[in-house]
Amino acid sequence: MPFLSIVIPTKNEQENLPRLLISIRSQAYTDYEIIVADAFSTDKTREIAESYGARVVDGDMPGPGRNRGATAAAGQMILFLDADVVLSSTKFLSENLAEMKRKGANVATCYVKPISRNPIDRAMHEVFNAYAVATERVRPHAPGFCFFVKKHIHDELGGFDETVVFAEDHEYAQRIERSGYRFRVLRSQPIAVSVRRLDKDGRLGIAIKYMMAELHMMVKGPYHEMPYEYLMGGDVINEDKTE
Repeated sequence: MPFLSIVIPTKNEQENLPRLLISIRSQAYTDYEIIVADAFSTDKTREIAESYGARVVDGDMPGPGRNRGATAAAGQMILFLDADVVLSSTKFLSENLAEMKRKGANVATCYVKPISRNPIDRAMHEVFNAYAVATERVRPHAPGFCFFVKKHIHDELGGFDETVVFAEDHEYAQRIERSGYRFRVLRSQPIAVSVRRLDKDGRLGIAIKYMMAELHMMVKGPYHEMPYEYLMGGDVINEDKTE
């Protein structure tokens, strides 16, 4: 039985998923399983996942999809990833898991870096890193594209709240912290993240959306109705911007 279950919600991710799966397969740490929770893709996402040895289960939108994948997970620890991220080093799993153990963390995220040469993208992600560190002990922020959690905690708290439709990842992290479990931002190895949503919605638009979402969660609580148009998956990473 593996120690780590890597759960990836997908929908039409044939262009992005192979890069992530290759980065997982190149890890020095090997005590893991891969579960792809697929929201009924119409492309070759499922076939690609299976070709890399992943187990495919039926998924849904990101929060519910993560829950479906976690239900199938056999590991003591779960790592939730999105299909358009890349593990930035062959030591990503080993060093982040070791740091999590050293810090006695039950749930964690890690530093993020953009798959982009654009200095604005780099600055925006550094601002997020600084904010995540500043709030880690009082109001955790853990993006769903990189989220470590012990499985018994996920099960105990019922996983992601499927009635929350926006910023469900942050609601989940904060609910875990309120239940008395230790959250930390890991510094060992960053996760490399796609900027496809920044390209689609614009840098300023994304910044405004997330600032408004943070204020909404602080004042009114989580969103139970989608405030913005959202399409899951299906975009191609712009190769001109990758490192």
